[in-house]
Amino acid sequence: MKVNRTLQIASYIVILVLIALYVIPLFLVLNTSVKTVEEFNLSPNALATSIHLGNFVKAWQLGNFEKYFLNSLLYTSVATVLTVLLSLFAAFPLARGYVKWSSAIYLFFLLSIFLPNPMVPQFKMIQWMHLYNNPIGYMILKTTGTGIVFMMFVGYIKSISRDLDEAAGMDGCGYGRFLFSIVFPLMKPVVATGITLTAIQTWNDIIGPTIYLSNEKYAPVTKGLFSFYGQYTNQWPLLACGIMIIVLPLIILYLFVQRYLVDGALAGAVKS
Repeated sequence: MKVNRTLQIASYIVILVLIALYVIPLFLVLNTSVKTVEEFNLSPNALATSIHLGNFVKAWQLGNFEKYFLNSLLYTSVATVLTVLLSLFAAFPLARGYVKWSSAIYLFFLLSIFLPNPMVPQFKMIQWMHLYNNPIGYMILKTTGTGIVFMMFVGYIKSISRDLDEAAGMDGCGYGRFLFSIVFPLMKPVVATGITLTAIQTWNDIIGPTIYLSNEKYAPVTKGLFSFYGQYTNQWPLLACGIMIIVLPLIILYLFVQRYLVDGALAGAVKS
């Protein structure tokens, strides 16, 4: 009984530490975002004495977020949808073993996750395809660079009963209809996780657009953060506002999919 009590206390301590690691940085950014530049320079870590919401308006204008926002929305939406669809069509036959050497192919995908970032071959490939400085090329890279979603789909599909396949085949259900009418609805929790991971990776990407999209009109929303850096001074309160502006759509996305994420965690906990 005493051991259980100790484990419970230790669990609460670990949870509080993890919450602090996530909440404290977010609070510091929010606290900085509502300060004036003078107030921040006098005491960067002190609590804000007054709230200046006008900083967000200035940051929106200075960072040209209105110009970049639609670009990021397009890249994130297309990459997320294509990643989910391609992962579904690739994962199902591998998970069921309907293709030859499915285990070897799965092992190949597994090993590819641990390989270094293939930035140089990807750059050469984009140039060879004449897609450099082209949003299509960038979105293709973001679609093919999320193998972890495919791995999650394979693992989840293996937990779905094969009896559904046989029943659908006996009823004359087509392959595409079977995937989208039966399998896909059963995968809502893991699909929500895949959407979240892909959206975060694409929306927050700042290195990829810098390399593959040199044209200013194709720049994503993260490009606006460079506007707050100067040669001699940095506008930290406005930079904090810019970070909050970029993070807000991801928070909204999480609010929409959190129910499915929780359902997925609970489902995984009771599956045999």
